[in-house]
This record gives sequence, structure tokens and C-alpha cells, in this order.
Amino acid sequence: MAVLLTAFAGVLLLAVLLSSLAHRTILSTAALFLVAGFVLGDGALGVVSLRPGDDLVATLAELALFAVLFTDGMRVGWPELRSAWRLPGRALGWGLPLTLLITAVGAHYLVGLGWIESLLIGAILAPTDPVFAAALVGNEKVPPRLRQLLNVESGVNDGLALPFVMLFLAVAAGSGDLHLSELGLELGLGVLIGVAIPWAALRLERMRWFSASTQYEPLNALAIGLLVLAVGKATHGNLFLAAFSAGITVATFGQPQREAFEHFGELIAELFKLGALLVFGALISLPLLGSVGWRGWLFAVLALVLARPVAIWLSFLRSGLTVREQAAVAWFGPKGFASVVYGLIVLASGIAAAQEVFQLVAVTIVLSILLHSSTDIVVARWFDDEREVPAWYGRLRRTNET
Repeated sequence: MAVLLTAFAGVLLLAVLLSSLAHRTILSTAALFLVAGFVLGDGALGVVSLRPGDDLVATLAELALFAVLFTDGMRVGWPELRSAWRLPGRALGWGLPLTLLITAVGAHYLVGLGWIESLLIGAILAPTDPVFAAALVGNEKVPPRLRQLLNVESGVNDGLALPFVMLFLAVAAGSGDLHLSELGLELGLGVLIGVAIPWAALRLERMRWFSASTQYEPLNALAIGLLVLAVGKATHGNLFLAAFSAGITVATFGQPQREAFEHFGELIAELFKLGALLVFGALISLPLLGSVGWRGWLFAVLALVLARPVAIWLSFLRSGLTVREQAAVAWFGPKGFASVVYGLIVLASGIAAAQEVFQLVAVTIVLSILLHSSTDIVVARWFDDEREVPAWYGRLRRTNET
């Protein structure tokens, strides 16, 4: 534990010192933690020795995904979803399931997995990670509708993919109807907890006896999140759907609490996320990357360059997006943190194909992090008008206008 904490602190300090450079270049903080985990893990130096079944791995993955889904949900309250649903709705309503199905077809016919395991891989790899689209979302030269589309999609699709992951995992584990009904109860209870607790807490604060001080305002949403986590653990409700539902509930009914918590919450989620990426990197080794064979690597490539682009192209037919905007959305389907944790959940599940599923997920995520984190700046600059027009043409146009 001490060694892992020291490694995390050292890599975090390095990431902070390089963060300004990372915003201007293809350097990625997420890639830094992934590579550091690989180098420090058993795959290279052996400084950080972890096993998939370690309690630390499971606990960190659970807490990290809870924090990320809570903050993701808080980005998208119902008012935002209603006012800007047209394009994100296409990406989530059509693009997500189509990506899942196309990825599953590739896993079945190219790698030879059964249909349930293939659908499980498709569900794990369907969500996108907002971290790698940061350069696009934060660039004012990128059309606002494109930035909004990517922001809403990446904030919502983790939670939407989760029930499919849990369902296919339960079927792959050989669960009967009784177990599937228990799964449905667990998911429903998670949503109920995620809605009821934040709603009640926000109602309490509006009573004349209660009022949060300025100093404690950011802790309000944190306390709500911790209470949702505790009640979910005690009642065996699904923690992840509870987190996502709680975030949406706070965003919908508690705008001041949402604004007070936003920056603080994102920092907490980012710390958990980077820690999970370090652990994920430590679990990867050269034998693991080589064990998937050429078919596994071909699947990983096609999952990135074929599955989402085809799904997005079909989803956005006659949508009004330009070819350039569609190309940017199609390419930026990075597989990131949610897929990492879903892969770890499958690995710890004990299903017959757990190792093979994890290996395919791992190589796809590694390839995605390296490719997408190194191209977000390039694609963002694609929308820079000054770069699209030669300098001599701009001077000539200004001369003619005068």
C-alpha cells in the first residue's frame, strides 16, 4: 500500500508539473498514468505488484466509478437534456447501441467469442471518456453544438451502458430468471436511492432552520454522495446507477449546490480516475498484450476505426452536421475510465471467458488512450479558422473589404 501511494504521489506531482505542457501538446495525463502503471508494475520493474483479485483493486475501482458517475450525472440535469437533446439524443439513442452491436459482431466473428461474451465486450467498450475530448470541448473555435454534443454524450453514456454490462455479465455467469430478477431489483433500488436521498437532502436545506455556510457549500453535494454510497452499500442497491441518478437529481433540483460542488467534485473524481488508471496499467504486462494474438489486435483497431465511425455516420444521417463535424464526433469515441472499471468488474466476476474479455478490453483501451489522447489537439486545431485560411488570402480579403 505504501509503495502504491508513493508511486501515485510521484506520478501525480509529475502530472501537475507537466499539465500546462499537456494542454498545448499531444501529451496526455491519462496516458502518463497508464504508462507509469505499466512501467512500475509486474510487466516491467515490478515495483508495484498487484493482482486483479486484490481487495485494493476492487475497492479503488468501485469508489472511482462511483465518483465519476456522480460528477457525470451532475453535468446533465433535466433542463439541459431537454434544451439540447436533438444531437446528443442521436449519439446516445442510436450511436451507443449501434456501437455496441458492431463491436459485438467483430468480437464474435473475428475473435470467436460467444454472442453473450461478445455483447458484454460491446457494452464495456461503448461508452466514451470526456477526458480525451477536453481539447475539443474547451476550444471556442470548435462549433458550440459539437462541443455540447460531445460533452453531453460522454457525460451520460457511462450510466446508460452500465445496465447492459450488468445484464450481459449476469447472463454470461449462467444466472437463471431468479438471478436476473434480483439484478433488476438491484438496479431499480439503485435508481430509487439516487433520486430519493438527494431530493430529500435538498428539500431539507430549503427549510428555514437550515442553511449551508459559504465555506461548507462545496461539501453539501459531497455529503449527499457519501450518504448515497453508504445506503447503497447497506441495501445492496446498485451503487453506480445510484451515483449517476444522484448526480442528475442534484443538477436538476439543486443548481446552487451543483455550482458550488462542480470544481471540487471534478478534482475528486479526477484523483480517483488517475489512481484507477495507474492500477490498470500495473495489471497490464507484455505477455497479456501478446496473448490476444493478431486477431485480438485487429479487433482493437476495428473497434476504434470502424465500430463508432459507422455507428455515428448512420446515427447522424440528415442531422445537419457538416462532414467535418461528423468526422470529429466519429473519431472521438475514446475508450477510457468507465471501460477500465467495467473490465476489472468482469475480470473479478469469475465467468469462464473473464480473462479473454479483459485482455481484449485492455488492448483496446491502451490503443485508444494512446491514439485519442495524442490527437485531440490536432483535431481541435482543424476547426481553427486561422489555420484553414492562408495568411496571404486573409490579407487580400481584408484589403478588398476596405
